Amino acid sequence: MSTQPHPGIRVDHDGPVTTVTLSNPDQLNAQTPSLWAALAAIAHGLPESTRVVVLRAEGRAFSAGLNRSLLRPGGMPGEPDMIAAAAQSPAAMTALIAPFQEGFAAWRRITPVVVAAVQGHAIGAGFQLALAADLRIVADDVALSMKEIALGLIPDLGGTATLVHTVGYARALELCATARVVGAAEAVAIGLATAAVPRADLDAATADLVGALLAASPAALSALKPLLRQALTSTPDEQLAHERAAQGFLLHGMARGVGSPSAG
Repeated sequence: MSTQPHPGIRVDHDGPVTTVTLSNPDQLNAQTPSLWAALAAIAHGLPESTRVVVLRAEGRAFSAGLNRSLLRPGGMPGEPDMIAAAAQSPAAMTALIAPFQEGFAAWRRITPVVVAAVQGHAIGAGFQLALAADLRIVADDVALSMKEIALGLIPDLGGTATLVHTVGYARALELCATARVVGAAEAVAIGLATAAVPRADLDAATADLVGALLAASPAALSALKPLLRQALTSTPDEQLAHERAAQGFLLHGMARGVGSPSAG
C-alpha cells in the first residue's frame, strides 16, 4: 500500500517493511518544517506489523538539507516564519525548534530497525535525517556534510548526539566546525555507514540488509535495538540489569510458546 502524507514524502507498506521515500527530487529533497511534522507522524503511526523501516530518497541527492527559503524574511507559504520567531526572542525560537526535532528523534525511539539508503548529497538536515536511522548504507557518490556552520548556525535536529556517539567527540567537532564533506570510503572507515556500494547497487544492497534483519527472531530483534541504545547512557551495572531483564522477558515468552529463537 502506498500513500503520500506530504507532497515531499511517499510511504509504502509491504508486510514487515515500511519504506519512507523523500520524493521531491527536483528540489533535491530539501526539507521544511511541514515535512518534519509528516516524518514524526509517520514514525508514530507505523503499522504494528512493521519490523524494518527504510528511509530513502528519489533522484540524485538524498537531501540537500533545509530549504533556504525558510531563512528569508517572510519565510515560505504554509511554513512557520523562522526569521520572525528568531527576531522575537531566543525562547520563541527554542519553542519553535522542539517539534521540528521530533521528525528525527522519533525514528530512534521506535522499535523497528531503521535503515537509511543514502545517495548523493546529504547535507545539514539531510545528514541529520540519515543519522536518525540505526544503520546507513551509502552509495559511492555520497557526500555527507554538517553544513550549518556555514550559515552561522549549529546542527539542531538531533544529529549531534548520534554523531558524537558514532565517531567520537573530536571527529564530530571537526566535521561540524569545518562543514567538510565526508565521502563513501571515509563514512565506512569512521563508522558513519555500514557499507558503501556503487550507486546502481544501492537498492539491492539495502534489500539484502533488510532481508538479513527480517531473518532474525522478531522478538529478539525488537528487544535488541532498545537494549543497545540503553548502553549509550547506562552504567555497566545498569546495562547488565537491562540485559537480564530483556533476556528474562524473551525466555519467558519462549517458555510460554509466545516467542521463538527463529525467525517468524
